[in-house]
Amino acid sequence: MDAVRKEESYTIKDIYDLPDGERAELIDGQIYYMAPPSTKHQRLLNFISTEINLYIRNNNGECEVFPAPFAVFLNENDKNYVEPDISVICDKDKITDKGCNGAPDWIIEIVSPGSRQMDYYKKLFKYRTAGVREYWVVDPDKQIVTVYDFERDNMEEYPFGEEVPVGIYEGFWIKV
Repeated sequence: MDAVRKEESYTIKDIYDLPDGERAELIDGQIYYMAPPSTKHQRLLNFISTEINLYIRNNNGECEVFPAPFAVFLNENDKNYVEPDISVICDKDKITDKGCNGAPDWIIEIVSPGSRQMDYYKKLFKYRTAGVREYWVVDPDKQIVTVYDFERDNMEEYPFGEEVPVGIYEGFWIKV
């Protein structure tokens, strides 16, 4: 009889047991380690989250903006844990001291060389099935923002420098 190799499956506990300073995400029980972000990545993160915060504040909005590292527990199981670059959460009941339980309304990922496959494929599927309303992939190398509007089942691409409409807010645009 041939031995069947059991594929290792991890849980959120394993994420919390990582050494201090080590960051990783968990998707369907598989751990994906994260490299430290570049300066370009952090500049984009700061710019975009500031634009969103200003819009919300100036319009007396209810949503909150959480830049990474911020824990998002997408499902009701212990096999999925992600740290989106930017999470916009409008349902205050989802926010706890540990992070967000359930899908944020809007997630933005800024692509790094090591995260391309993850951001465009694995996370796209996970976010869509978890109930995220809108997902942006900001790609500094391609200088393109890909917008997935899951509520309208629509995908659009915008070059950097062009105004990108925010689907969850009427009349709000960001020029990346």
